[in-house]
Amino acid sequence: MALVLWGITMAVLGQDTLKVMTYNVRHCAGMDLVLDYDRTAAVIARQQPDVVALQELDSMTGRSKHRYQLGELARSTQYYPVFGAAIDYDGGKYGVGILTRETPLNTKRIPLPGDEPRVLLVVELQDYVMACTHLDLEEEPRWASAPLIVKEAQRWQKPFILAGDWNDTPGSELLQEMTKHFTILSDSEASYPADEPQDCLDYVALFKGHSVETLESTVIDEPEASDHRPVVVRMLLLK
Repeated sequence: MALVLWGITMAVLGQDTLKVMTYNVRHCAGMDLVLDYDRTAAVIARQQPDVVALQELDSMTGRSKHRYQLGELARSTQYYPVFGAAIDYDGGKYGVGILTRETPLNTKRIPLPGDEPRVLLVVELQDYVMACTHLDLEEEPRWASAPLIVKEAQRWQKPFILAGDWNDTPGSELLQEMTKHFTILSDSEASYPADEPQDCLDYVALFKGHSVETLESTVIDEPEASDHRPVVVRMLLLK
């Protein structure tokens, strides 16, 4: 009987477990400054996440030889791509993206403030909503972005997961404000710079009002493929 119960429990966990990655890929240029889509895609593929939030992506820029970077990664990893442009750059666009195993039900792009304009990319999936952002380097626009993000999260009845490079560290005033509304699921291990991490800048969080059990949070030991290391959180969304 115990074995039967264990099997049922594992089946439920397998069905409800969600693996989320956030990764600032620096337009797929590694610490060696070499542009290498295969290397970036391999980092994602090794972890086999269900959904990936990506920051610093080029789309059809001169710098990336006029290639759609998110599409390159999607083809290599067999994920569905959703791109959110933040600015015009070098003949193309520059922004964030989400890769997901399932076809999105809806997508939305919300402009955020910054000397270099930012964006919140929102993707509705069957059981949850995934959002990706890359907040400004300056404190004032980061603070101005926070209520816009919270306002969007409040619109959804489904669990709202926010992931990305927030350009701020644990214990900062911004993080204290964000934790009034979001539960940080990733731990505070440093993720930047990739070769010798000193700062935690990359986060996975859940909007409060929904329950989740964090099963594992890991900063992946990847010192070369970008200037950030990827963060992976495995969670159990509770009904």
